[in-house]
Amino acid sequence: MRSTWNIKAALIGGVLAGIGASACCVGPLLLLSLGIGGAWISHLTAFEPYRPALILLTVVFLFIGFRKLYLQPSCSAAGQICQQNSALRTRRILFWIVTSLVLLLIASPWLIARFLQ
Repeated sequence: MRSTWNIKAALIGGVLAGIGASACCVGPLLLLSLGIGGAWISHLTAFEPYRPALILLTVVFLFIGFRKLYLQPSCSAAGQICQQNSALRTRRILFWIVTSLVLLLIASPWLIARFLQ
């Protein structure tokens, strides 16, 4: 049970750090795509100085999740209940979905700049 909580905490931490890392770029784009605009949107770049630290935090959380899913054994001691293969497979699929979405959010400033040129 504790291992499951660690994996969930790492995934949630990675998602939140990824959102924080891309908040300066994705936030204004999302508002503009919803039709909300104005000169005040240019002031939404307050998170830009923290972006490298948040990206590093995202990578750390994703690595912790990867380590818990792939590098640590699912049965640590004799007599303990092991994770079922289907539950482990579901967690791994969820991990890769979240990881791809988080990496897309992190890369969004470069992708947006590339498409707007």
